[in-house]
Amino acid sequence: MRNFRVQCTVRILLIGATILGAVLLWLELGMSIAAAVLGFVAVLQIRAFLRYVDKTNRDLTRLLRSIQYSDFSQTFTAEGRGGSFAELSGAFRDVMGQFRAARAEKEEQHRYLQTVIQHIGVGLISFRQDGSVALINNAAKRLLRVPSLKNIQALERLSAELVDALLRLRAGERAQVKIVDDDELLQLSLNATEFKMRGELIKLVSIQDIQSELEEKEIEAWHKMTRVLTHEIMNSITPISSLASSAKELLVEGESGSNGHVSDEVIADVRDAVRTIEKRSSSLLTFVNAYRSLTRIPQPDFHVVQVADLFSSVQDLMSPQLQAGGIRLDVQVEPSTLTAIADPELVERVLINLVKNAAEALAGRPGARVRMTAGIDRRGRTILQVVDNGPGIVPEAIDKIFVPFFTTKKEGSGIGLSLSREIMRQHGGSLSVNSEAGKRTVFTMRF
Repeated sequence: MRNFRVQCTVRILLIGATILGAVLLWLELGMSIAAAVLGFVAVLQIRAFLRYVDKTNRDLTRLLRSIQYSDFSQTFTAEGRGGSFAELSGAFRDVMGQFRAARAEKEEQHRYLQTVIQHIGVGLISFRQDGSVALINNAAKRLLRVPSLKNIQALERLSAELVDALLRLRAGERAQVKIVDDDELLQLSLNATEFKMRGELIKLVSIQDIQSELEEKEIEAWHKMTRVLTHEIMNSITPISSLASSAKELLVEGESGSNGHVSDEVIADVRDAVRTIEKRSSSLLTFVNAYRSLTRIPQPDFHVVQVADLFSSVQDLMSPQLQAGGIRLDVQVEPSTLTAIADPELVERVLINLVKNAAEALAGRPGARVRMTAGIDRRGRTILQVVDNGPGIVPEAIDKIFVPFFTTKKEGSGIGLSLSREIMRQHGGSLSVNSEAGKRTVFTMRF
């Protein structure tokens, strides 16, 4: 502070001397030009003095502006202005250092939060009341197949119902939306919360595809029911079949015996009745064993399988049957080297079942055609599809065709598609269907 006072005193004395000299030159010696020059010098000295005094205020103003605009690169110097200014300079530097540290910590936390949000497996979207998107993470982009999203309304191309649900949801509410996207069924579960940021209301919605979980729970429930039915039916049918066989054998023995009081007509009637019982019991046992197979699928023996080889094998097996029915079978694999990690026997079993179903649906139709195609979907997964140009599946049946015991065929068992979906579930994949009435039906296997 001492240096500051000395400099102020010296500057004031110099200013006073300059002004006094100007006055003397003007009044005593009449040298107006020299007096004017000294007066101008005095003005410059006063200006320099005021700038010197105001420098501290300017430094404080710079500090506040730096905080306002988050610019912490400013420095403060107190050279030649005394110890108190050195203390002020040190305090200035400390404050700036703390702000820089706080900003760096805030940026680190922001990067950490962004990393967590972008790598979490649950889709997250936050948006304002007008639908403008503030944040969308990678999981949501993959699920909704969008590289970026500026407004929720842009999702109408995928599903208008989804857009309506997102805008309608309030904090704490849940909703489920079903979407068919490129022949893939998505069952989206939405969960919303709301918060305010800078006085603006922001809605955060989590999005999950729960289709596979729903399918697994459904299949598990049917497994339990099938086991119970199998147990009860087997306990009833096995004795009937055994008794029917024994009765038939007794009749045979009676016919070959010596007592002939039983008429031939009665014996024939009893024989026919017992034969019918045996036949019916045998059919029921076959029926039960078919359903029992649904819960006894062998564990897949995984290999890296060339999809082209799988298709070739199915084509060799099914072509004679399809050609006999006037049905054309086309195969397309893109890329030709496409592979899948799967059990080839089980996957072939699914493909054969799907092609057979397609052939039955196409029976007697002109221009009948079945296509087996394979490729990679937009989410990077291997998919196999069986497509036919048949009559399609009625909307009332399409949600039930994978349910055990349900069939649209007169002589169907209702087990084939259930078994096929279970095989795909054991592969960690899915089997879905999309159908347009009168145009086509597409069964899609996803790995």
